[in-house]
This record gives sequence, C-alpha cells and structure tokens, in this order.
Amino acid sequence: MELNNLKPADGSRKARRRVGRGIGSGLGKTAGRGHKGQKSRSGGYHKVGFEGGQMPLQRRLPKRGFKSQNLKFNGEVTLGDLDQLGLAEVDLLALKSAKLVGQIVQNVKVIKSGEIKRAVKLTGIAATAGAKAAIEAAGGSLA
Repeated sequence: MELNNLKPADGSRKARRRVGRGIGSGLGKTAGRGHKGQKSRSGGYHKVGFEGGQMPLQRRLPKRGFKSQNLKFNGEVTLGDLDQLGLAEVDLLALKSAKLVGQIVQNVKVIKSGEIKRAVKLTGIAATAGAKAAIEAAGGSLA
C-alpha cells in the first residue's frame, strides 16, 4: 500500500444529489423546491425566527429577568448540616469533602435553618445575621 493507491472504502462516499437534470432523474422541473413562494426562488430565504414580516414571537413576548452565571459558584449550608458534620473547625475544603456543597463552589454562606448545639469555628465562610447569632450563642466563632 502506498499513498498514491489510497482510496475510500467501497460505499463510504456517496455522490451528492444533482437536482434539475431532467424528468428522468426524479428531481427535474422544480428540483425538489415545490411550486412558487419565497423558498422556491433563487436567493430566497430568511433568517431564523422570521415570520414573513409578522412581529416574531421573540419580539412579541416581554423581556423579563436575568440569571447570573456566577450563581453556580455560590453554595448554602444550614446550621443543621454544620451540627451533623461534627467538626470543630469548618472551611470550604471540609464542606466539599463532606459533599455538602459542589466541587465548583467558591463562596459558601451559612443560613439559619435547623439548630446548632456544638461550638464550631468557621474559616472563610460567610453567615447570615441569624446564623451568626446562633453560632456565637453555641460557643462558636466566624473568622
């Protein structure tokens, strides 16, 4: 085998369809374009969402809302989760290894949901005002 002898396997390459080549070809006359209309004409097509001049759907509907792509980097942990974790010092790495937050999370906030009975020291983790009060009441601290 040599470079000048290489060719595709039999049946792997199919000839492209040649339209408008007479009645016998099965694709003569209108060449598969049907009769009349914008799509039958040469150069006659339109962009996606065009509705023939009618106000398109994406412009008829009102604009509403916005969702930041940075939200996927934020995580939440409840006081109950911290209590069940059973660690004296908690940081982002500990929460990831315990699978309380996802691996791509960069910012974590403790929210006041559930109860905490043990003293926990949080490093590099934010907390809501209510959660902070509950942690400090249990003898813990935020750093």
